Amino acid sequence: MPELIPAGGGVLWRTRDDGTLETAVVHRPKYDDWSLPKGKLDAGEHALPAAVREVREETGLEAVVGRRSVQTRYPVQDGVKRVDYWLMQVVGGAFVPNSEVDELRWLPVPEATALVTHEHDRVVLADLARTDVPRAPRLLLVRHASAGDRRDWNGPDDERPLDRRGREQVATLTRVLPLFGPARLLTAPPTRCRATLEPLAEDLGLPVGEVPELGEEGFTADPQAGMALAEELLLGDGAGPVVVSSQGGTIPSVLMALGLRWQGTAGKLRPPAAKGSVWTLGGRPGALAADYYRDFAPDPAAPADGVRRAGQQAGAAAPR
Repeated sequence: MPELIPAGGGVLWRTRDDGTLETAVVHRPKYDDWSLPKGKLDAGEHALPAAVREVREETGLEAVVGRRSVQTRYPVQDGVKRVDYWLMQVVGGAFVPNSEVDELRWLPVPEATALVTHEHDRVVLADLARTDVPRAPRLLLVRHASAGDRRDWNGPDDERPLDRRGREQVATLTRVLPLFGPARLLTAPPTRCRATLEPLAEDLGLPVGEVPELGEEGFTADPQAGMALAEELLLGDGAGPVVVSSQGGTIPSVLMALGLRWQGTAGKLRPPAAKGSVWTLGGRPGALAADYYRDFAPDPAAPADGVRRAGQQAGAAAPR
């Protein structure tokens, strides 16, 4: 079978003063083509941080991650390249020509679509142009990290601390969640929920507010109050998304009440919420744009030797 070569990329966007949506396309002198910024995964990488890294390396631009876009696959000399894309709003930085990219153009989406060389990039740009789904999430629901088995804990359950696996999950979340540009952090009352966000709060310089309505006990006692708060956070118009650390008995119930329909195995309808997982939510109740990150573990197809892939494609116009 052809080797699968995983990569990550960004669909950069901004809006003009007149509201026109623009995206950035890049010219690569090695292939003499116009494409979207992307690159292969390093050893031990998940596609999301890889996509952000590659965008920064190729364009010099700083961006906030938004909605997950489409995945493309196409043949290259070394096998089949799989590229996972995310929409990314540019918030800073400046382009400087480099060895990989010698020109960057900001264009309205129709003009960018006409300019790019490869059909698979046009598919990604068509996703950017969608108006039926938001480009960025407003609410991130985080299931608290692993805290062991309650049967092994002698104290009150709300005081159960994170275990070693949980602390490792928190370290990963602390590295990845800032890519979404969170502006506010909230937690359910249990210690394990707050501990999941505390390192992130320290890194971002943000306080952690408490929302008993979105903890298991509070939500069970008054689900209407919990849903009212969830909808308020989802429909907010702040500078960035709100991160809420909650529990496995609450997150699936909130998602179903917001209208998420999960098509799991064996007819399972209840959405998953594994410990340390993240749901990113945008849109509105009944028309929810939702994405589930079970974890941010290394992609199994990424190289395992600690060295970045250096595969080269054949021909000056070979796609990458």
